[in-house]
This record gives sequence, C-alpha cells and structure tokens, in this order.
Amino acid sequence: MANSKVSTRKIAEVTAQVFGTEDSQATRAALRYFKERRIPVHVVDLRRKPLAAGELRRFVEQLGALAVADTQGKAWRDAGLGYLRMESDELAARLLADQRLLRLPLVRVGARVAAGRDEAAWRRLLSGA
Repeated sequence: MANSKVSTRKIAEVTAQVFGTEDSQATRAALRYFKERRIPVHVVDLRRKPLAAGELRRFVEQLGALAVADTQGKAWRDAGLGYLRMESDELAARLLADQRLLRLPLVRVGARVAAGRDEAAWRRLLSGA
C-alpha cells in the first residue's frame, strides 16, 4: 500500500510543458494525453510567445535539428528547404527564425524532451521522470 502512495506522489510532482499552437491537432492530442493521465500541463502557445533560443537548443541537443523540424509541413515546402543541405547549427537558426518550421508539439518533462505527435515518446518521458 505504501508503495502505491509513493508512486502516486512522484507522478503528481511531474509537470509537462507543451509548446504548440491552439489550432494544431497534434498539440491538442498531447494536451489530452497528459490530462488523461492527470499530469499537470503548462502550455506555451508559440503564436503568443515564441520559443526561446535556449529552449530550442535543449530540443536540438537531445533530438537533433532535423527531428525538431517539420520536414513534411507546408512551411518547409514553401521555404524551399527540401532541396537544401544544412548543418545542424544552420537548421537550428532557421527554426528559431521561423517557428512555423517546428514539428509540433514540442514536449518537455523535466530535462527530457520529445518532438511531434508520438505517444510512445511521451510515455518514455513520464517513465523516466
């Protein structure tokens, strides 16, 4: 019995931070995923408050710049980036300059991160928290 109380307390202390936009279906899915598991969520709407350089760097360092970029999105195609070869630093600079290129949602739990709609990754974030 005591063991279940400890695990419940540990989960209650975990907070997920979700970076996305209100109209993003993937962002809404992430919010629903964490709320169903009673994980407190702090939402950052990227249309109102852009992602800080240090926060983007955290995602790029852990996942790689290409994993954080939405290479299938309209903004990526419109910018003509499918034909360019860029180093990770150059791509990270583009992502910071034009945040429509980000794969949403960006999710952070503690120091661990995930990009895009990926429930398996979200589950790993919670299990390692």
